[in-house]
Amino acid sequence: MDNSLIIALDFPDGKEVEQFLQPFKGQELFVKVGMELFYQEGPAIVRLLKEAGHRIFLDLKLHDIPNTVKSAMKGLARLQCDVVNVHASGGKEMMEAALEGLEAGTAAGEKRPRCIAVTQLTSTSQQQMNQEQLIPVSLTESVLHYASLTKAAGLDGVVCSALEAGLIRQNLGPSFLTVCPGIRMQTDQVQDQKRIATPEFARESGVSAIVVGRSITRAADPLASFKQWMEVWKGVKQ
Repeated sequence: MDNSLIIALDFPDGKEVEQFLQPFKGQELFVKVGMELFYQEGPAIVRLLKEAGHRIFLDLKLHDIPNTVKSAMKGLARLQCDVVNVHASGGKEMMEAALEGLEAGTAAGEKRPRCIAVTQLTSTSQQQMNQEQLIPVSLTESVLHYASLTKAAGLDGVVCSALEAGLIRQNLGPSFLTVCPGIRMQTDQVQDQKRIATPEFARESGVSAIVVGRSITRAADPLASFKQWMEVWKGVKQ
């Protein structure tokens, strides 16, 4: 998963996904299926993307009592996605249950999906966390705490801002995954994100994977935009 660029397929239905993917025909992509798309199309969209040869990050951010998360993950494991996730704020027991469910649902001889946990959303600000979540520490401290809890639970990594990825890598090691949304080119609009970073900053911080959505999916020429992003992210001409 190192140095992956994951395209967020934040579309309302499968028809728009198929239209978007037309220029990429025959090319293996790493794509993210989130709540908007999955809740409309269900497992069928995952199967469609797998049949097309794409890698999949199923971004449903499970957060519930441990037994419910375990049962849900057991079912999701059968979809054979590459990555799934939970909210770290659900606690260590819940995250351990998520892993148990994934392992129970993964067929013999198959590799279980990697499981990562959301620390703090990249749309969350310091003030919002302090006032609305009543967490009195700095946002960086909160993210590192959740990341440490995630590793203690045995998960593979976290979703975080690239701004925190270097500190997580320093404290928890280079093999612990950091998957970072909120990545913007200097010329991009910030939109609803608060803690953003450029792809160059993410690369220099040792981020495992970046998640890019509208900058590619809403571009006039998505394929050209994707190639440009890959050049900047990888630091080389394609």
